[in-house]
Amino acid sequence: MFKHFINLQWKSFFRSASFKTEIWFKILMALGALYFIAVFLSLGFGVYFIIEKAELGDPLRVVNKFLIYYLVFDLVFRYMLQKMPVTNIKPLLYLPFKKSQVVHYSLGKTIVSFFNWSHAFFFVPFSIILLTKDYGVANVIGWHLGFMALIYCNNFINVLVNNKDNVFYLIAGVFILFGVSQYYGWFDVTAYTGPLFDKLYDIPITAIIPWTILLGLFGSSFNYFKKNMFLDGGLATKVTEAKTENLDWLNRFGNLGTFLKNDIKLIKRNKRARSAVIAGFFFIFYGLLFFTGAVESYDNPFMKIFAGIFVTGGFLFSFGQYVPSWDSSYYPLMMSQNIQYREYLTSKWYLVIIATVISTFLASFYLYFGWEAYAAVLAGAVYNVGINSYLVLWGGAYVKTPIDLTSNKKAFGDKQAFNAKTLLITLPKLLLPIIIYTIGHFTLGPAAGYIFVAVFGLLGFVFKNKMFAVIEKIYKKEKYKTLLAYKQKA
Repeated sequence: MFKHFINLQWKSFFRSASFKTEIWFKILMALGALYFIAVFLSLGFGVYFIIEKAELGDPLRVVNKFLIYYLVFDLVFRYMLQKMPVTNIKPLLYLPFKKSQVVHYSLGKTIVSFFNWSHAFFFVPFSIILLTKDYGVANVIGWHLGFMALIYCNNFINVLVNNKDNVFYLIAGVFILFGVSQYYGWFDVTAYTGPLFDKLYDIPITAIIPWTILLGLFGSSFNYFKKNMFLDGGLATKVTEAKTENLDWLNRFGNLGTFLKNDIKLIKRNKRARSAVIAGFFFIFYGLLFFTGAVESYDNPFMKIFAGIFVTGGFLFSFGQYVPSWDSSYYPLMMSQNIQYREYLTSKWYLVIIATVISTFLASFYLYFGWEAYAAVLAGAVYNVGINSYLVLWGGAYVKTPIDLTSNKKAFGDKQAFNAKTLLITLPKLLLPIIIYTIGHFTLGPAAGYIFVAVFGLLGFVFKNKMFAVIEKIYKKEKYKTLLAYKQKA
């Protein structure tokens, strides 16, 4: 039976209208996966010796101390990127398949996800090193199996809370508070969680506890999906108090204001769009890896301009990359109206520009790390506004992946909140500013490098009309291919 389901999914992938786009993304994602595997392997074999050389204490105890943050980061990362169980159940309902078989297959797809087995590339080498250092065999096996169960617990927690944004915000907020408290010495949560992970090594039999929790979470996930596996499961309406939003002040901008109102409502009401805002907010803190010297290999001026692009461009990349896919559900209706492409694209452009400006303002705390850190942020912001804002709109014309805005209301809808593709497609947009900075850095100095990047971004405003004319032409050329793609499921 599972073989039949796999065969259906295989045909769906190759017959999709977006197959040509998908295959290149799959290749890029595979390269990205190989990169992370290499990083995990190097850390797995090397972290013991790094901790030992730094004389921080017993390497296993040190790792256990910070495993709570590892688990929370894994959960947040899954929430943003991991696909939820996706099975098109409509053609299966009249066939002699049991509900339990379809649910088991869908949950089984999450079990074999890269987000689960990739952790083995760190923990297996680390466990091998522990065994070579005369740690107890039974103790290491108990610790390893217990933590692997916790990784899979994250998998099913993500399945259960994927539609509950408030739960995600609460968990993320609490542990951000814990991290800040530990950094400033107010409260150290690891003093309480570290000993719990130590027990997995000291008393191997305690590994039964996370495995018991895992079985309970699997059962809860199974019952949830089985209970909601019917066509009108997502159609039941919840009676709530109707609320109106006063955005009339945007009417002064004509059709441009109408598009902006639609986008603002989209972000407020839809999980996927809100996830783009969340991603943009978290990217603001991405620069801490570069400007604090936390990662030695990142502590150089070339990587700082890279960070500046990401710090201010999180929303630009995550939201802008999927224009016009955000409007795929009613895109055919829009194209049948007397709507100018220029006005439609300009509204999206203004939206990402406003988000970039807000991100730049929120990132002003980087001044604490010196003028050069914030200079990289400012230069990155100007470059994003003047160059990358056009490039993401340009690239969106070729990303013909429809977004089902109601999918988060269906048990077996596509609940992917934030797609890894929106990150992978940004890679070419990050190389040019680094090259421009390098020219200025080696000719006149670091300050000149940042000025060169900013000036290059300012030139984008000079050629704004020309760029929009080119982008508009491309959208018109791809119009009918896009309409065809939106009629199919990606």
